[in-house]
Amino acid sequence: MITPYFLENFWGEKNNGFDVLYHNMKHGQISSKELTDFIRERSTIEEAYARSMTKLAKSAGNFSQLGTFAPVWDVFKSSTEKLASCHMELVRKLQELIKEVQKYVEEQAKAHKKTKEEVASTLEAVQNIQTTSQALQKSKEIYNAKTVEQERLRKEGATQRDVDKAGVKAKKATETYKSYVEKYATAKSEFEQKMAETAQKFQDIEESHILHMKEIIQSYSQSVDETHIQIGELHNEFVRNIENTSVESLIQKLAESKGTGKERPGPIEFEECNTAIATEGAKPRKRKPFGIPGRRKDKDTDSTESTEVEAANTANGAPPGYYGAIDIQNAHETEERQTWLKPTTGKSQQNVPQVDAEGFCIRPEVNENDAKENSFYSSSDSEDEDEPRKFHVEIKPVQPNNGTHQNRATIDELKASIGNIILSPSTSGQMRRNQSSDELAKPRVPTSYELNNDLLSLDPFSPTLAAGSSSSVSSSTVPVPNRPTTPLTAGALVPPPRPSSRPKLPTGKLTGINEIVRPFSPPKTSNASPPPSAPLARAESSSSLSSNASLSAGNTPTVGTSRGPSPVTLASQDALPIAVAFTESVNAYFKGADPTKCIVKITGDMTLSFPMGIIKVFTTNPSPAVLTFKLKNTSRLEQILPNQQLLYSDPSQSDSNSKDFWFNMQALTSYLRKASDQNPSASYYNVDILKYQVLSDGIHSTPLNLAVYWKCTPSTTDLRVDYRYNPDSMFSPWPLSNVQILVPVDGGVTNMQSLPNSIWNSEQNKCLWKLSDISEKSENEGAGSLRAKFELSNGPSNPSTLAVQFMSEGSTLSGVDMELQGAGYRLSLSKKRFATGRYMADC
Repeated sequence: MITPYFLENFWGEKNNGFDVLYHNMKHGQISSKELTDFIRERSTIEEAYARSMTKLAKSAGNFSQLGTFAPVWDVFKSSTEKLASCHMELVRKLQELIKEVQKYVEEQAKAHKKTKEEVASTLEAVQNIQTTSQALQKSKEIYNAKTVEQERLRKEGATQRDVDKAGVKAKKATETYKSYVEKYATAKSEFEQKMAETAQKFQDIEESHILHMKEIIQSYSQSVDETHIQIGELHNEFVRNIENTSVESLIQKLAESKGTGKERPGPIEFEECNTAIATEGAKPRKRKPFGIPGRRKDKDTDSTESTEVEAANTANGAPPGYYGAIDIQNAHETEERQTWLKPTTGKSQQNVPQVDAEGFCIRPEVNENDAKENSFYSSSDSEDEDEPRKFHVEIKPVQPNNGTHQNRATIDELKASIGNIILSPSTSGQMRRNQSSDELAKPRVPTSYELNNDLLSLDPFSPTLAAGSSSSVSSSTVPVPNRPTTPLTAGALVPPPRPSSRPKLPTGKLTGINEIVRPFSPPKTSNASPPPSAPLARAESSSSLSSNASLSAGNTPTVGTSRGPSPVTLASQDALPIAVAFTESVNAYFKGADPTKCIVKITGDMTLSFPMGIIKVFTTNPSPAVLTFKLKNTSRLEQILPNQQLLYSDPSQSDSNSKDFWFNMQALTSYLRKASDQNPSASYYNVDILKYQVLSDGIHSTPLNLAVYWKCTPSTTDLRVDYRYNPDSMFSPWPLSNVQILVPVDGGVTNMQSLPNSIWNSEQNKCLWKLSDISEKSENEGAGSLRAKFELSNGPSNPSTLAVQFMSEGSTLSGVDMELQGAGYRLSLSKKRFATGRYMADC
């Protein structure tokens, strides 16, 4: 039986023991997952090692099999293959162990969820005693103050009425104080009972968890140990095989396998020279390539003719044997007719042989010696007089498969056919010897380029989007989305009507695009009144788009300082104040009047602000209360990226509209202490907690819908921009402030007229509208049009991409909110805002 350490060591002045024990239990699940990752990584390493050893064994089998040392490679190959098998067996065991650990993680999550429900009453008791303790402390302070006040009035000789009045207050404070003392006694009794049971339950859970983890580690170590034993046995076997492979056995094996014989050369004696035989052997020897028995020998012209033909073919660029093949069946007939009927040179007519009716030669009767001495084909190496005779070789051109006759290929045709041959790349993974590794590392140049139409890669003032513009608008970089936003179906937008109360220019001033059909339908009616425009909490610096202003929302630094009031002095019993800020950035791209082509991406940041005094509380308290909060309305989010260095989360919770997080208090304390060291004079320290991406619904998610129309002629350019305030895009409708619309116009603008009035920058060739706040209380419920007419000297203009900037203080598009959980902290301030990132529109 283990000593009940949890029961004895988790009480304390602030009664935070339950909080620490609960989160310690949750950390057990994290440890189980981390152990799974460790074993999986070890398995990956072992598998890679086994594959490398297998590859090494194959290479050993491919080494040279020549020489006396060759048989030793078989020993290396066998040993290396067995070693690879041992490591693969370890991989298999580790994979099975990973499955067991994963099963335990699932069971552990279910057990923790059940425990959470069982200890809910203890959590209520903890919160009750913490609340009662704070109220008791305050009632005690009031009681002491009222009693001292009454005694002071009595000593100073105040009127009886004042003394009685003070006495009534003191009596009331005394009763309140006593009642809280009684409540505290009741809460204390219940808390001690619940806490004792829960502390023991938490210790039992931890004991079971540690035992199970030790069993997993034991299985892991046993698998590794068995592998090491097998590797040791393999090594001993390898050593024995090398010892058994002696020098004598290797030399003997080579002698037996490569030996050339045991008979040595015999003696050679001197022989007398036979002159008759030597003279006969001195005659010239002629070799015949082919011969047919029973036929007379012809003049040996085939060897010279074939050499000439081969030389002629080679000169034409044809490879040997390209033009034809040997016709063996009819060779003798062709040879008899073509050779024997041809007159011989340098011979008398009497030497012409007789032929039969078919043209075949009649063989003359000659004796053996004459045949040997006078015949052109006589040779000293002939074995008998009836020597096989030579047959004619006919060179025929290659015939096509279909049997039709074609002329001989020309050199140009051969070159063309060779030039069209494409060598397929080698399928082997080996590198060519003449190819360096640097060449292989060079990336291949793609044959075509993909057009990236993502919103965040667009630059409204690049040459491809706004021809002729000479300046650019700086914008902060926004991460590219993982996937494009799915567009909406057509006809889903409810646009504004044309404003009826706007002033009109004289006829002919702004005509040309008014007849274009608007993409908007009549406005929807609503009885709900929009919220009033609340003033901003503080003045925000407004920047002009015409002077290289930023188009993106300001980002809160990871560790920053806020210019708030003086640092607060925090007592150990006080709930520690923190502030939260939600900042969202909306990026949108509108294409013409088609709502289905609208691309939208909305991102957000959550930042917590801690007062300077909280650092002292954290550092002096060895176990501060765990800061826990619930992120609400998470069903509207597509992705959440918490700060993994500071935050933990519970993956087992089933609520899809909220998510619980709690801090690693040790890491948070270290983080804030480091920030304080860097800037000790700061009153507050801001920390980025998490980032998120909001689910978007196309144009319905944009706070300000846009549609742009251009009409360009050589002398004038007419522009119209329709806009509509969209309260449905916001969780709580709020006015849009600091609205600015910037349009680059090229073509040499000499004069401009616009409604409402705009500012023309001749240096940058840009038109800027600055609008007042837009909300449902604005004219036409926030719908309107901007029109302008430009006179040109070098037209026509090229329609460009316009950029829009606005912001809203007091609301977010997602509606994400934070709720503190547990005691020890209070939310002193919650700020929400959203602003434009890259917000653009094209015609």
